[in-house]
Amino acid sequence: MDALTTSIPPPPDLVDPRATSSVEARHQALTAALARAVDDRRRAECMAHIQADAVQLALDVLVAGEDITGYFKAFIKSLVDNCESHACGVWLLDENDVCCDMWMAYIDGAFHTPETEGWAALTMPREAMAAHLHTFAPGWTQTVEYAGDDHRLPDAVRRFNADASVASLLVAPLTLGQKTLGWMALATGCTTDCEAVWRHAVIDATARQATLALHHSRQAERVRVEARRQAMLEERNRIARDIHDTLTQGFAAILMQLQAAQRSAPDLPPQVTRSLETAVDLARSHMIEARRSVGTLRPRPADEEELGASLSRLVGLVRRTTEIPIDLKVDELPTMGGMEREVLGIAQEALSNAVRHSSARRIVVRASTVRGLGLRVSVADDGRGIDESHSGRGFGLTSMQERAERIGAALTVVTAPRAGTEVVLAWEPPSFSIPGDRHAAQ
Repeated sequence: MDALTTSIPPPPDLVDPRATSSVEARHQALTAALARAVDDRRRAECMAHIQADAVQLALDVLVAGEDITGYFKAFIKSLVDNCESHACGVWLLDENDVCCDMWMAYIDGAFHTPETEGWAALTMPREAMAAHLHTFAPGWTQTVEYAGDDHRLPDAVRRFNADASVASLLVAPLTLGQKTLGWMALATGCTTDCEAVWRHAVIDATARQATLALHHSRQAERVRVEARRQAMLEERNRIARDIHDTLTQGFAAILMQLQAAQRSAPDLPPQVTRSLETAVDLARSHMIEARRSVGTLRPRPADEEELGASLSRLVGLVRRTTEIPIDLKVDELPTMGGMEREVLGIAQEALSNAVRHSSARRIVVRASTVRGLGLRVSVADDGRGIDESHSGRGFGLTSMQERAERIGAALTVVTAPRAGTEVVLAWEPPSFSIPGDRHAAQ
């Protein structure tokens, strides 16, 4: 009877309301805790997924040498999709931390870079944001969270955020040690405080992976550039050795034999004597030019002579190989910054052409500094001029043009039949000023 009595539930009017309310409260608390656990698990899985993608992509860059642009495209797409954000932009600093430019943006499922069509037409305030990132000191070392209308942002950025419904902007610096390479900005619409904290943790963690990949890519590019430079120097040295061991030594041997023939047969007919003298002059001239070519191919010594002295030496050597009078007029010249070799090579080629082909009565070599122009070097002759009807373009003219383009100079050839030829090189050195000009100095 007691067992039967206890199994019968009490009447509804005898149930304690406080007990019912306590059960419901515990049920609600348990439901909320389960929801939070599910949400936390979802976010943890999402972060793990983003981190795994970032690590894998970084390894692809480190090991396989994948394109850094492709890495960032995959990386920021994964970041935006998994964080349920709207867009992500990447700004990079130059090597000297002087200039900051937007490098890439992912907006509404589409990538935009300076190489893509429509980049210039994007309404995004790239320059304003770049200027803010460059001047906002706290952002160089720590992730900064902005509201869409944050007063720290430039007006153009706040207006853009309002039009694009951007409620939150997280900006993480791409830092490695004490060096900042750039910034990554993640734009999101409506968000809760909990989601903001989670996104902050995500962008902090993943920015480190992006920084590592970017740094490695830059280091690898420097190695490739240096390897190409070394290969070029080695090839130039090989060519210089070949010229020295073949042409230079060959011309020297020919010259010695010709001079020996002159000494051993002083009573040759005048015509033969003149031919021997011409052969001696030609052998000597070509030997000098071969030696100059070797010197041009070799790396420039730190103590190499200035352009004026080099031109004087060049004209002096050529005078020994020709009977054509050569005048040299050299004014005070600007600092060349290591470009003397290219300018001297152009002058050498122009002078050699004038001696060989112009049938000139006089040649004038000038080097001067001209206001508003910079360095001006000219080689002028009063010979027969260049026959422009000739269909081919000589290697000498092509070589001079290539040398001028290499240093960013302008090369002009002025010629007319029976009126001579003038080759003019105009080059403005960096930070150009006329030597001794007080106004330029000020």
